[in-house]
Amino acid sequence: MRKYSIATLEGDGIGPEVAQATIRVLREACGDMLDFQMLEGGAGHYQKSGECLPEDSFTACRDADAILHGAAGIPGVVYPDGTEVGNDLHLRLRFRLDLYANVRPIKLLPGVTSPLRGFEGGGIDYVIIRENTEGLYASRGAGVLLRGEMASDTLVVTRKGTERVAEFAFNLARQRNGALRDGKRRVTVCDKANILRTYAFFRQVCDEVHARHPDVEIDYAYADAITVHMVKRPDFYDVIVAENMFGDIISDLGAATAGGMGISPSGEIGDHHALFQGAHGSAPDIAGQDAASPMATVLSGVMMLRWLAQRHGDARLGEAADRIEKASETVLGRGIAVPRDLGGDARCSEVATALCRALA
Repeated sequence: MRKYSIATLEGDGIGPEVAQATIRVLREACGDMLDFQMLEGGAGHYQKSGECLPEDSFTACRDADAILHGAAGIPGVVYPDGTEVGNDLHLRLRFRLDLYANVRPIKLLPGVTSPLRGFEGGGIDYVIIRENTEGLYASRGAGVLLRGEMASDTLVVTRKGTERVAEFAFNLARQRNGALRDGKRRVTVCDKANILRTYAFFRQVCDEVHARHPDVEIDYAYADAITVHMVKRPDFYDVIVAENMFGDIISDLGAATAGGMGISPSGEIGDHHALFQGAHGSAPDIAGQDAASPMATVLSGVMMLRWLAQRHGDARLGEAADRIEKASETVLGRGIAVPRDLGGDARCSEVATALCRALA
Protein backbone atom coordinates (compact mmCIF):
# COMPACT_ATOMS: atom_id res chain seq x y z
CA MET A 1 0.00 0.00 0.00
CA ARG A 2 1.47 3.35 -1.04
CA LYS A 3 2.29 5.95 1.61
CA TYR A 4 2.35 9.67 0.84
CA SER A 5 5.00 12.00 2.24
CA ILE A 6 3.60 15.24 3.67
CA ALA A 7 6.14 17.99 4.27
CA THR A 8 4.82 19.71 7.40
CA LEU A 9 5.77 23.22 8.47
CA GLU A 10 4.06 24.03 11.76
CA GLY A 11 5.35 27.62 11.76
CA ASP A 12 4.62 30.23 14.42
CA GLY A 13 1.91 31.35 16.83
CA ILE A 14 -1.03 28.97 16.67
CA GLY A 15 0.58 27.13 13.76
CA PRO A 16 1.88 24.18 15.80
CA GLU A 17 -1.47 23.74 17.57
CA VAL A 18 -3.65 23.72 14.46
CA ALA A 19 -1.12 21.61 12.55
CA GLN A 20 -0.98 18.95 15.28
CA ALA A 21 -4.78 18.90 15.58
CA THR A 22 -5.05 18.41 11.83
CA ILE A 23 -2.47 15.64 11.81
CA ARG A 24 -4.55 13.82 14.47
CA VAL A 25 -7.65 14.04 12.29
CA LEU A 26 -5.85 13.05 9.10
CA ARG A 27 -4.30 10.02 10.80
CA GLU A 28 -7.67 8.95 12.16
CA ALA A 29 -9.18 9.12 8.67
CA CYS A 30 -6.21 7.80 6.67
CA GLY A 31 -4.52 5.34 8.99
CA ASP A 32 -0.88 4.99 7.99
CA MET A 33 -1.30 6.25 4.42
CA LEU A 34 0.37 9.57 5.30
CA ASP A 35 3.95 10.10 6.46
CA PHE A 36 4.34 13.54 8.05
CA GLN A 37 7.83 15.01 7.83
CA MET A 38 8.24 17.78 10.41
CA LEU A 39 10.36 20.64 9.03
CA GLU A 40 11.83 23.89 10.33
CA GLY A 41 10.75 27.28 9.02
CA GLY A 42 9.02 30.54 9.90
CA ALA A 43 9.69 33.70 11.86
CA GLY A 44 10.70 31.84 15.01
CA HIS A 45 13.26 29.84 13.10
CA TYR A 46 14.55 33.05 11.55
CA GLN A 47 15.10 34.49 15.02
CA LYS A 48 17.21 31.46 15.95
CA SER A 49 19.09 30.89 12.72
CA GLY A 50 18.72 33.88 10.41
CA GLU A 51 16.83 31.71 7.91
CA CYS A 52 13.10 31.77 7.25
CA LEU A 53 13.12 28.65 5.06
CA PRO A 54 16.29 26.55 5.35
CA GLU A 55 17.41 24.93 2.12
CA ASP A 56 16.96 21.43 3.52
CA SER A 57 13.35 22.27 4.41
CA PHE A 58 12.76 23.59 0.90
CA THR A 59 14.26 20.44 -0.61
CA ALA A 60 11.99 18.26 1.54
CA CYS A 61 8.97 20.32 0.45
CA ARG A 62 9.98 20.04 -3.19
CA ASP A 63 10.39 16.27 -2.96
CA ALA A 64 7.28 15.54 -0.86
CA ASP A 65 3.90 14.53 -2.26
CA ALA A 66 2.25 17.59 -0.67
CA ILE A 67 2.94 20.37 1.83
CA LEU A 68 0.88 21.11 4.97
CA HIS A 69 1.47 24.46 6.67
CA GLY A 70 0.17 25.69 10.02
CA ALA A 71 0.71 29.46 10.14
CA ALA A 72 3.68 31.81 10.15
CA GLY A 73 4.54 35.23 11.52
CA ILE A 74 5.55 36.95 14.76
CA PRO A 75 4.85 40.66 15.31
CA GLY A 76 8.00 42.72 15.02
CA VAL A 77 10.05 40.00 13.35
CA VAL A 78 10.90 41.70 10.07
CA TYR A 79 13.68 41.91 7.53
CA PRO A 80 15.92 44.99 7.40
CA ASP A 81 13.61 46.50 4.74
CA GLY A 82 10.63 46.24 7.12
CA THR A 83 8.78 43.40 5.37
CA GLU A 84 7.44 40.57 7.51
CA VAL A 85 9.49 37.40 7.81
CA GLY A 86 6.48 35.16 8.44
CA ASN A 87 4.85 35.88 5.09
CA ASP A 88 8.08 35.05 3.34
CA LEU A 89 7.87 31.36 4.25
CA HIS A 90 5.01 30.39 1.99
CA LEU A 91 5.87 33.12 -0.54
CA ARG A 92 9.24 31.48 -1.14
CA LEU A 93 7.56 28.12 -1.61
CA ARG A 94 4.93 29.71 -3.85
CA PHE A 95 7.43 31.21 -6.26
CA ARG A 96 10.12 28.52 -6.18
CA LEU A 97 7.58 25.72 -6.72
CA ASP A 98 5.43 27.82 -9.11
CA LEU A 99 2.18 27.41 -7.17
CA TYR A 100 0.22 29.60 -9.54
CA ALA A 101 -3.39 28.84 -8.51
CA ASN A 102 -4.54 29.94 -5.06
CA VAL A 103 -7.75 28.02 -4.39
CA ARG A 104 -10.14 29.45 -1.81
CA PRO A 105 -13.40 27.51 -1.30
CA ILE A 106 -16.21 29.66 0.11
CA LYS A 107 -18.72 27.25 1.61
CA LEU A 108 -21.20 27.72 4.45
CA LEU A 109 -21.19 24.58 6.60
CA PRO A 110 -24.08 23.34 8.76
CA GLY A 111 -24.12 24.95 12.20
CA VAL A 112 -22.12 27.99 11.07
CA THR A 113 -23.85 31.36 11.26
CA SER A 114 -23.44 33.64 8.27
CA PRO A 115 -23.89 37.41 8.51
CA LEU A 116 -25.93 36.98 5.32
CA ARG A 117 -29.14 35.83 6.96
CA GLY A 118 -30.88 35.01 3.71
CA PHE A 119 -28.30 32.39 2.79
CA GLU A 120 -28.04 30.34 5.97
CA GLY A 121 -28.74 26.66 5.62
CA GLY A 122 -26.25 25.92 2.85
CA GLY A 123 -26.82 28.83 0.46
CA ILE A 124 -23.14 29.61 -0.15
CA ASP A 125 -20.83 27.29 -2.07
CA TYR A 126 -18.36 28.63 -4.63
CA VAL A 127 -14.60 28.78 -5.20
CA ILE A 128 -12.29 31.74 -5.84
CA ILE A 129 -9.23 31.05 -7.97
CA ARG A 130 -6.60 33.72 -7.44
CA GLU A 131 -3.66 33.98 -9.82
CA ASN A 132 -0.81 33.49 -7.38
CA THR A 133 2.47 34.51 -9.01
CA GLU A 134 1.84 37.68 -11.06
CA GLY A 135 -0.40 40.75 -10.82
CA LEU A 136 0.48 43.66 -8.59
CA TYR A 137 2.23 41.41 -6.10
CA ALA A 138 4.86 40.51 -8.70
CA SER A 139 6.46 43.82 -7.66
CA ARG A 140 7.17 42.48 -4.19
CA GLY A 141 10.76 43.44 -3.41
CA ALA A 142 11.18 45.12 -6.79
CA GLY A 143 9.20 48.35 -6.47
CA VAL A 144 10.79 51.80 -6.54
CA LEU A 145 11.10 54.19 -3.60
CA LEU A 146 12.83 57.35 -4.79
CA ARG A 147 14.28 59.83 -2.27
CA GLY A 148 11.37 59.25 0.08
CA GLU A 149 9.25 61.27 -2.37
CA MET A 150 7.91 58.80 -4.93
CA ALA A 151 7.04 55.11 -4.83
CA SER A 152 5.85 52.81 -7.61
CA ASP A 153 5.01 49.16 -8.17
CA THR A 154 4.25 47.43 -11.45
CA LEU A 155 1.16 45.35 -12.27
CA VAL A 156 2.30 42.33 -14.30
CA VAL A 157 -0.12 40.24 -16.37
CA THR A 158 1.28 37.69 -18.82
CA ARG A 159 -0.45 35.49 -21.36
CA LYS A 160 1.05 32.31 -19.87
CA GLY A 161 0.15 33.22 -16.31
CA THR A 162 -3.42 34.18 -17.16
CA GLU A 163 -4.01 31.29 -19.53
CA ARG A 164 -2.98 28.62 -17.07
CA VAL A 165 -4.98 30.01 -14.15
CA ALA A 166 -8.03 30.46 -16.39
CA GLU A 167 -7.64 26.88 -17.62
CA PHE A 168 -7.48 25.77 -13.98
CA ALA A 169 -10.71 27.68 -13.23
CA PHE A 170 -12.65 26.27 -16.20
CA ASN A 171 -11.49 22.73 -15.48
CA LEU A 172 -12.58 23.12 -11.86
CA ALA A 173 -16.01 24.38 -12.96
CA ARG A 174 -16.42 21.27 -15.10
CA GLN A 175 -15.85 19.11 -12.01
CA ARG A 176 -18.41 20.93 -9.87
CA ASN A 177 -22.20 20.80 -9.90
CA GLY A 178 -22.75 24.41 -10.88
CA ALA A 179 -23.97 27.45 -8.99
CA LEU A 180 -26.53 26.89 -6.24
CA ARG A 181 -28.94 29.44 -7.76
CA ASP A 182 -29.40 27.88 -11.19
CA GLY A 183 -27.15 24.81 -11.42
CA LYS A 184 -25.07 26.35 -14.23
CA ARG A 185 -21.37 25.68 -14.44
CA ARG A 186 -19.96 29.18 -14.59
CA VAL A 187 -16.62 30.99 -14.39
CA THR A 188 -16.80 34.66 -13.38
CA VAL A 189 -13.85 36.79 -14.46
CA CYS A 190 -13.14 39.48 -11.85
CA ASP A 191 -11.17 42.45 -13.20
CA LYS A 192 -11.15 46.19 -13.96
CA ALA A 193 -11.14 45.83 -17.73
CA ASN A 194 -13.04 49.09 -18.08
CA ILE A 195 -10.13 51.08 -16.65
CA LEU A 196 -6.75 49.36 -17.08
CA ARG A 197 -5.21 47.66 -20.11
CA THR A 198 -3.68 44.95 -17.95
CA TYR A 199 -7.14 43.81 -16.85
CA ALA A 200 -8.57 44.14 -20.36
CA PHE A 201 -5.80 41.78 -21.45
CA PHE A 202 -6.57 39.44 -18.52
CA ARG A 203 -10.21 39.30 -19.68
CA GLN A 204 -9.21 38.76 -23.31
CA VAL A 205 -7.07 35.75 -22.45
CA CYS A 206 -9.86 34.33 -20.26
CA ASP A 207 -12.22 34.67 -23.24
CA GLU A 208 -9.77 32.73 -25.39
CA VAL A 209 -9.59 29.94 -22.81
CA HIS A 210 -13.37 29.91 -22.54
CA ALA A 211 -13.58 29.10 -26.25
CA ARG A 212 -12.05 25.71 -25.38
CA HIS A 213 -14.71 25.09 -22.72
CA PRO A 214 -18.07 25.88 -24.37
CA ASP A 215 -19.90 23.71 -21.81
CA VAL A 216 -19.04 26.24 -19.08
CA GLU A 217 -20.70 29.64 -18.99
CA ILE A 218 -18.53 32.76 -18.69
CA ASP A 219 -19.48 35.81 -16.66
CA TYR A 220 -17.76 39.12 -15.89
CA ALA A 221 -17.68 41.37 -12.84
CA TYR A 222 -15.63 44.43 -12.03
CA ALA A 223 -13.69 44.10 -8.78
CA ASP A 224 -15.67 46.82 -7.02
CA ALA A 225 -19.06 45.52 -8.16
CA ILE A 226 -18.35 41.92 -7.22
CA THR A 227 -17.96 42.89 -3.56
CA VAL A 228 -21.64 43.89 -3.66
CA HIS A 229 -22.74 40.79 -5.57
CA MET A 230 -20.88 38.42 -3.22
CA VAL A 231 -22.97 39.81 -0.38
CA LYS A 232 -26.30 40.18 -2.20
CA ARG A 233 -26.30 37.03 -4.35
CA PRO A 234 -23.50 34.62 -3.37
CA ASP A 235 -25.54 31.69 -4.68
CA PHE A 236 -25.01 32.97 -8.24
CA TYR A 237 -21.31 32.12 -8.18
CA ASP A 238 -19.66 28.83 -9.04
CA VAL A 239 -15.98 29.63 -9.78
CA ILE A 240 -14.43 33.12 -9.74
CA VAL A 241 -11.01 33.79 -11.29
CA ALA A 242 -9.07 36.96 -10.50
CA GLU A 243 -5.68 38.65 -10.65
CA ASN A 244 -3.46 38.28 -7.59
CA MET A 245 -4.39 41.37 -5.55
CA PHE A 246 -8.09 41.38 -6.42
CA GLY A 247 -8.26 37.67 -5.62
CA ASP A 248 -6.57 38.30 -2.28
CA ILE A 249 -9.15 40.92 -1.33
CA ILE A 250 -12.35 39.21 -2.46
CA SER A 251 -11.39 35.82 -1.01
CA ASP A 252 -11.24 37.32 2.49
CA LEU A 253 -14.64 38.96 1.93
CA GLY A 254 -16.02 35.60 0.82
CA ALA A 255 -14.59 33.93 3.93
CA ALA A 256 -16.38 36.46 6.14
CA THR A 257 -19.73 35.53 4.59
CA ALA A 258 -19.17 31.85 5.38
CA GLY A 259 -18.07 32.10 9.00
CA GLY A 260 -14.73 33.88 9.00
CA MET A 261 -11.06 33.20 8.46
CA GLY A 262 -10.96 30.53 11.17
CA ILE A 263 -13.00 28.19 8.99
CA SER A 264 -11.52 29.18 5.63
CA PRO A 265 -9.21 26.65 3.94
CA SER A 266 -6.84 27.32 1.08
CA GLY A 267 -4.59 25.55 -1.36
CA GLU A 268 -1.73 26.88 -3.44
CA ILE A 269 -1.46 24.59 -6.43
CA GLY A 270 0.89 24.24 -9.37
CA ASP A 271 1.39 21.62 -12.05
CA HIS A 272 3.61 19.44 -9.85
CA HIS A 273 3.42 20.71 -6.26
CA ALA A 274 0.79 21.98 -3.82
CA LEU A 275 0.72 23.62 -0.40
CA PHE A 276 -2.30 23.64 1.91
CA GLN A 277 -2.95 25.90 4.91
CA GLY A 278 -5.72 27.73 6.70
CA ALA A 279 -6.31 31.21 5.30
CA HIS A 280 -5.91 32.81 8.74
CA GLY A 281 -2.77 34.24 10.32
CA SER A 282 -0.66 33.05 13.24
CA ALA A 283 -2.77 34.78 15.96
CA PRO A 284 0.14 35.17 18.42
CA ASP A 285 -2.18 36.68 21.05
CA ILE A 286 -3.75 33.25 21.68
CA ALA A 287 -0.76 31.05 20.85
CA GLY A 288 -0.08 28.23 23.29
CA GLN A 289 -3.50 28.53 24.95
CA ASP A 290 -5.27 25.70 23.08
CA ALA A 291 -7.81 28.37 22.10
CA ALA A 292 -7.44 28.45 18.32
CA SER A 293 -9.82 26.79 15.91
CA PRO A 294 -8.23 24.02 13.84
CA MET A 295 -11.11 23.96 11.35
CA ALA A 296 -9.46 25.98 8.57
CA THR A 297 -6.37 23.75 8.67
CA VAL A 298 -8.45 20.56 8.90
CA LEU A 299 -10.49 21.60 5.86
CA SER A 300 -7.25 22.49 4.08
CA GLY A 301 -6.22 18.92 4.85
CA VAL A 302 -9.42 17.77 3.12
CA MET A 303 -8.36 19.77 0.05
CA MET A 304 -4.92 18.16 0.23
CA LEU A 305 -6.38 14.64 0.28
CA ARG A 306 -8.60 15.36 -2.72
CA TRP A 307 -5.68 16.83 -4.66
CA LEU A 308 -3.55 13.78 -3.89
CA ALA A 309 -6.42 11.43 -4.76
CA GLN A 310 -6.89 13.05 -8.15
CA ARG A 311 -3.17 13.31 -8.87
CA HIS A 312 -2.42 9.70 -7.99
CA GLY A 313 -5.73 8.04 -8.83
CA ASP A 314 -6.08 6.83 -5.23
CA ALA A 315 -9.75 6.58 -4.27
CA ARG A 316 -8.87 5.84 -0.64
CA LEU A 317 -7.72 9.43 -0.15
CA GLY A 318 -10.87 10.84 -1.69
CA GLU A 319 -13.00 8.66 0.59
CA ALA A 320 -11.03 9.85 3.62
CA ALA A 321 -11.57 13.47 2.56
CA ASP A 322 -15.31 12.89 2.28
CA ARG A 323 -15.38 11.34 5.75
CA ILE A 324 -13.54 14.28 7.33
CA GLU A 325 -15.85 16.77 5.64
CA LYS A 326 -18.89 14.82 6.85
CA ALA A 327 -17.43 14.66 10.37
CA SER A 328 -16.88 18.43 10.31
CA GLU A 329 -20.50 18.99 9.32
CA THR A 330 -21.64 16.66 12.11
CA VAL A 331 -19.47 18.24 14.81
CA LEU A 332 -20.44 21.80 13.89
CA GLY A 333 -24.02 21.13 12.81
CA ARG A 334 -24.92 19.33 16.02
CA GLY A 335 -22.96 21.71 18.21
CA ILE A 336 -20.76 18.91 19.55
CA ALA A 337 -17.58 21.02 19.64
CA VAL A 338 -17.90 24.56 18.35
CA PRO A 339 -14.69 26.63 18.43
CA ARG A 340 -14.64 30.07 20.00
CA ASP A 341 -14.48 32.04 16.77
CA LEU A 342 -17.82 30.47 15.78
CA GLY A 343 -19.51 31.31 19.07
CA GLY A 344 -18.72 28.17 21.05
CA ASP A 345 -16.20 27.39 23.79
CA ALA A 346 -14.43 24.27 22.48
CA ARG A 347 -10.66 24.29 22.61
CA CYS A 348 -8.45 23.34 19.69
CA SER A 349 -7.72 19.90 21.12
CA GLU A 350 -11.41 19.34 21.92
CA VAL A 351 -12.45 20.06 18.34
CA ALA A 352 -9.84 17.59 17.10
CA THR A 353 -11.05 14.96 19.58
CA ALA A 354 -14.66 15.46 18.49
CA LEU A 355 -13.72 15.12 14.82
CA CYS A 356 -11.79 11.92 15.52
CA ARG A 357 -14.73 10.46 17.44
CA ALA A 358 -17.09 11.34 14.59
CA LEU A 359 -14.71 9.62 12.18
CA ALA A 360 -14.46 6.53 14.39
